[in-house]
Amino acid sequence: MKKLLLALALSAALATQPTLSAAPDVNAVLTHHAELVHANYTDTLNEARAMQRAIDTFLASPSAQSQQAAQQAWRAAREFYGQTEAFRFYGGPIDDDNGPEGRLNAWPMDESFVDKVEGGPESGLINDRAFAISKESIAAQNERDGEENIATGWHAIEFLLWGQDLSETGPGNRAFTDFVDAQAPNADRRRQYLRVVTELLLDDLDYLVKAWRPDSRLNYRAKFVEGGQESLRKIFVAMGSLSRGELAGERLEVALNSQDQEDEHSCFSDNTHRDAVTNAMGIENVWLGRYKRADGSVLQGPSPRDLVAAVNATLADKTSKQLAGSVARASAIQAPFDREIIGGKDAPGRQRIQATVNSLVQQSKDLVAAAHAVGISKLTLVQP
Repeated sequence: MKKLLLALALSAALATQPTLSAAPDVNAVLTHHAELVHANYTDTLNEARAMQRAIDTFLASPSAQSQQAAQQAWRAAREFYGQTEAFRFYGGPIDDDNGPEGRLNAWPMDESFVDKVEGGPESGLINDRAFAISKESIAAQNERDGEENIATGWHAIEFLLWGQDLSETGPGNRAFTDFVDAQAPNADRRRQYLRVVTELLLDDLDYLVKAWRPDSRLNYRAKFVEGGQESLRKIFVAMGSLSRGELAGERLEVALNSQDQEDEHSCFSDNTHRDAVTNAMGIENVWLGRYKRADGSVLQGPSPRDLVAAVNATLADKTSKQLAGSVARASAIQAPFDREIIGGKDAPGRQRIQATVNSLVQQSKDLVAAAHAVGISKLTLVQP
């Protein structure tokens, strides 16, 4: 039955692929790719603004209901951000020397660097009243004196909304009273920190939207569209590196090998299974030149697949099937992820994750072959 469901999911994904047509020129592919990137970042920013409104409501009137609404808004925004990670790994606006990626999505996080934890009720920047909370001061603390000293971004917000994940069957269970004066020490600073770190995240997302907007001849998008074969190479580097080094390697294999909850990507919310799906979707989006927007409309245009299909239709087809298979296999991973990684090699959860890893590793090889087919010989991918 599980094999049948996987086959149906794969068939459904393949049914959405565009039919082969005459190959576009590289400039058309780059122009459409830039439009897709801008659309994805714009949707992410808009969903993050919705999250900010939910957080503001929660902080103004903390309750179990308003906390749950803020948590759900975080999950909704992550659905779009996860797809943008296919735009990394080549020194673009997100992760060049000045890029905000480390502030946005760094992990794993030492929770005690930000707030109280079990056995450390006074730990963290929040409980240090000598630390002045501002966007500048929080950003300066991020990864200070250690990569796990995460002070900003999605996972800092996640930790503040959910708290530590101390449950084997569900996410963190932070009480809303942690944000209520007279019911928890430093509740005022906890409210302030969550508000400010959310503002910082929106600032960084807005920066990325502006870097890719179409109405400027001075931003990164303008240079990228004019970059010819080098920009096309960057697209393949991003797809291949996210496939192998980051998603298959750092996010799945590491946790699979360690069986440690601390190696889970979105551990506080138990949203890691969706992180894997949206990352795989982001790669497929880029390959197909297709992106489903937040309003339900579908952006479709000239793609790397079209370029490859013009010179090697069999390889283009094989790669498309492999990417669709990776999305299907990632979708089969169950929540909570920290239970999927436990057990022997024959444990069903571990087999689901391993099948996803295997598919992603193969698709990285197919993407390298596809790049070679369109004349890209130097393709150095990020490795795990």
